[in-house]
Amino acid sequence: MDTTALLVWVRERAGVAHSADARAAGFTDHCVRTAVQSGTLRRVRRCWLVSPDCDARRVAAAAVGGRVSCVTAASLWGLWTPSHEGIHVAVAPAASRFDAAGIRVHWSVGPVPVVRTSAQEPAINMLFHVARCLPRAEALAVWESALKRRLVDAAVLTRVRWRSARARELADVATVLADSGVESIFADLMRRVGVPLQQQVWIDGHPLDGLIGRHLALQLDGFAHHSSAKDRRRDLRADARLVLPGYTVLRFDYQQVLFDKHHVTEAVLTAIAQGLHR
Repeated sequence: MDTTALLVWVRERAGVAHSADARAAGFTDHCVRTAVQSGTLRRVRRCWLVSPDCDARRVAAAAVGGRVSCVTAASLWGLWTPSHEGIHVAVAPAASRFDAAGIRVHWSVGPVPVVRTSAQEPAINMLFHVARCLPRAEALAVWESALKRRLVDAAVLTRVRWRSARARELADVATVLADSGVESIFADLMRRVGVPLQQQVWIDGHPLDGLIGRHLALQLDGFAHHSSAKDRRRDLRADARLVLPGYTVLRFDYQQVLFDKHHVTEAVLTAIAQGLHR
């Protein structure tokens, strides 16, 4: 096999692979050396091969002998994630301790066994680390994003032996109803204060993020929302369409739901106290 075939093989594995797996796939040591010497591939930490276009986060994980995990892996899968810093990497519990700038290490073992040469973190293990790493509401939002994208199945999650009380709890409550992480966090906030919330309700042929009772409508704006005047006008039309037949509309944005939960809760409970949901 030539170096071009080896490059294609590595790219099929998200741009990073262990040299032992390359040998098992039929590539000779000579082929690997030639690919590295020619610049077709780069060798990282002696045994890891990365393609020139490999995501920098995966390269950083390989450089410490681990796999991208937690919110970093979730982001690479295209899931909703909260704002976060650093590259989250899962390593074997017996791996050597190290101090690498910008790396957040996860030493715990996920439910799915992973061989040391694997460069990919299983989705279930990613969720396991998310559950242990993030605040509950944000972790739930990532889990529900994974369900919504069909990366995992809810029935499977409830049967996994999680080794984590938080993960078991999330497996029991996660649903596919939320369309975004903000909606997941808001729904969890309402559950925790005892407010029944209907998610993804359609009224007069238009979607509504949430409905409390019969007339308290909730609209939730994501992190990138209102990027233009056109978006703002669309929201105003949607709110007016709800107000005219008698709905009360409460609209909250990403910053409020994630970082000003007291205000959000107080506004909803005050509206209920006034009977605006009836």
